[in-house]
Amino acid sequence: MENTRSEFGVVNQENKKVVSGVFAILLGSLGIHKFYLGYTKEGVIQLLLGLMCGIGGLIGIVEGIIYLTKTDEDFYQTYQVGKKGWF
Repeated sequence: MENTRSEFGVVNQENKKVVSGVFAILLGSLGIHKFYLGYTKEGVIQLLLGLMCGIGGLIGIVEGIIYLTKTDEDFYQTYQVGKKGWF
């Protein structure tokens, strides 16, 4: 993960919220957002669900909306630090 310093000297971690949210909405059935966040097992499961029955796309849309409506800090703590794999 990339660390950057703000003008006040506070270290900011790279936040993947917007990219993950867009990937989830546009490519959710392929699980791209899961792979981007480092969730390989969940990405494979979502890819299989998307290819077999199409529900992976619906899950992706729901997750994308959840990702984009969270605050930056909530998203970072939940999905990047806490590694919450689903919803």
